[in-house]
Amino acid sequence: MTAAAGIRVAEGDADLELVRAVRREVFVVEQNVPEELEYDEYDATSVHVLAVAADGTALGTGRLIHGDAALELTGGRAGRVLLGRLAVVQAARGTGLGASLVRAIEAAGIARGAVELELHAQVQALGFYERLGYAAEGPVYDDAGIPHRTMTRVL
Repeated sequence: MTAAAGIRVAEGDADLELVRAVRREVFVVEQNVPEELEYDEYDATSVHVLAVAADGTALGTGRLIHGDAALELTGGRAGRVLLGRLAVVQAARGTGLGASLVRAIEAAGIARGAVELELHAQVQALGFYERLGYAAEGPVYDDAGIPHRTMTRVL
């Protein structure tokens, strides 16, 4: 794996294409999520974070849904934002990059006035999020054929 150059907020069409490429590789190709479910109306108003290698290769991404969209998706809970679409390419897994992306998304939420973060974790990733301070709530449910559970953390 090439060394990570850093994590930044995605800006411009080139960055957003890298975000889409990571999500395509991880969710559509590896996990067989239908492409029409992977990209949605929240992409246009979300803050996307992007991790790139020193050579410009995209390594990971995630998004922050905030504002009116977050109110809609979290049941009107003021101060709560939503982390979603966290993805790290296979070559960069196990390096701590996923945790760094989560922390970058949390920082973006705090900068927008959030006091709590919600995410919808794949059940196989519950331990990862628990180690970052998230607590599961509610039952397991299906999303795109994959078992998920809602998790939250006070920021």
